[in-house]
Amino acid sequence: MLLVSFTTGADSRIGVLDRAKNEIFDLSSAVPALPQDMLDFIALGEKGLETARAALNADGVRLPLADVHLLAPIPRPSRNIMCIGKNYRDHVNEVKSLPAGGSDLPEHPIVFTKAPSTVIGPGEAIPSHLDTSATTDYEGEIGVVIGRGGRGIARDAAMEHVYGYTVLNDVTARGLQKRHLQWFIGKSLDGFCPMGPALLTAEEVPDVRALRVQTRVNGELRQDGCVEELIFDIPTLIETLSAGITLEPGDVIATGTPAGVGAGFTPPKFLQPGDRVAITVDAIGTLENPVE
Repeated sequence: MLLVSFTTGADSRIGVLDRAKNEIFDLSSAVPALPQDMLDFIALGEKGLETARAALNADGVRLPLADVHLLAPIPRPSRNIMCIGKNYRDHVNEVKSLPAGGSDLPEHPIVFTKAPSTVIGPGEAIPSHLDTSATTDYEGEIGVVIGRGGRGIARDAAMEHVYGYTVLNDVTARGLQKRHLQWFIGKSLDGFCPMGPALLTAEEVPDVRALRVQTRVNGELRQDGCVEELIFDIPTLIETLSAGITLEPGDVIATGTPAGVGAGFTPPKFLQPGDRVAITVDAIGTLENPVE
């Protein structure tokens, strides 16, 4: 299922997106007992999904996609988004010449975080004006959403803890990243993590390694990478993060970005007001945001 958070007015609800018909099944209206917040729904695990599947087979309110406002699938994560740096070989190569870029493949996953306040939904503007260094960059990524939490999750059991997948843009202020000698400030400006348009549940993905992420800026293809190209695959990331940190339902792991970021061009192609960034994962959809 393609789960979405949406609003038709003041209150947000959850639904199921039917891309073929361009409509949303209003799950919150069909089953009022279900949570209306995605984090609470994810916490129900398989029980919640079973209820949703049953509701889809019954009568319910179906809304034209054009009549609703899509939010990020998880509009406000309960914790920082966990992100993996330099996880595509071609991206490692393209940043060699950048400050602190390094020249070798990492021996272990490079982990940083983005604040929950970075999250915005499809169509919302990326506020590049908050970047005082004027070096706002895009990073198209696939996000893994944790379902069943836990600590000390073994690699061979890791995929049992995946609830689903979404698309996100790890927007980065490169100048701030360099200035502060760490990544949090440059990665965590308000609105610097567009997410969506939907959360694709794990049972719909027979082989996550086949998922491909493509980023276009003003229609120009800039990034094109496949999950099978990751240096550290998803089971390894979950095992690494959970070794001493308890993962919780709704946690988001950004798996890394392929080559083609703006900073990798000569001269750099940083985002400018008026640009449009579109990140596509075919099975999930396209996350598009203007830049202001």
